[in-house]
Amino acid sequence: MTGDDRATELLRALAEPRRREILRLVVERELPAGAIAQEFDVTRTAVSQHLTVLRDAGLIVERRDGTKRLYRAEPRSMREVRAVLDDIWGGALARAKKLVEESGSSATIEEAG
Repeated sequence: MTGDDRATELLRALAEPRRREILRLVVERELPAGAIAQEFDVTRTAVSQHLTVLRDAGLIVERRDGTKRLYRAEPRSMREVRAVLDDIWGGALARAKKLVEESGSSATIEEAG
């Protein structure tokens, strides 16, 4: 999988607001599926599907403890998300800087003329 493919996979998994909220819930602590489901006004099946998407993208890991399924954020994948967003943000900032510099030099030329 290329870097762009991985970035697309991560961003696609995070595109749905409930998935982002699930990730927020498990980023600092491991939680059982039932506790996660209680945070939402959707069926447990819907939450389970969101957990599957996040797990398949590698954003969370699942651990079984008897009959319980416990979920937590995967730190390595969280760093990957950060890198993708930093790359996007860095590119946007560079373009903004260039636009400001270009408009500043245009203003100087217009003022001199």
